[in-house]
Amino acid sequence: MNETPDEPNVIADRLHLATGFLASERDWVIGRLGALGSRLRSFPGTEIDLEISLKDRHGTGQRVTLECWISRTPRLHLVSTSTARELAVALNEVRNDLIRQVDDAKTRTEPRNNHARRTPHHVADNSVGEE
Repeated sequence: MNETPDEPNVIADRLHLATGFLASERDWVIGRLGALGSRLRSFPGTEIDLEISLKDRHGTGQRVTLECWISRTPRLHLVSTSTARELAVALNEVRNDLIRQVDDAKTRTEPRNNHARRTPHHVADNSVGEE
């Protein structure tokens, strides 16, 4: 984790371990999800809730689910799942998918960053001087 001592860790502060994870695994899970923290820093920590659950550990139907609620208007509920058999791989998959979802949500809610909505200069320039 690349956080300074004064900088709060939103993952550690807001993550709830739900069904399937042991309390002794908390630090390991937080370490695996650490890259998600940099994407969530743009939101106040009190607006974020995270929950991770594991069903059918070591079974053929093992499933890791990572949920993120961001309290803004409208409230965002992002869900990522993985059925990878290795727990470390599953955590990486849900982390990467949730990072993608958070990035997509930021783009949707901040249209000033959406270059596709802007009129390209070459289109506007081509109409000048045509008769």
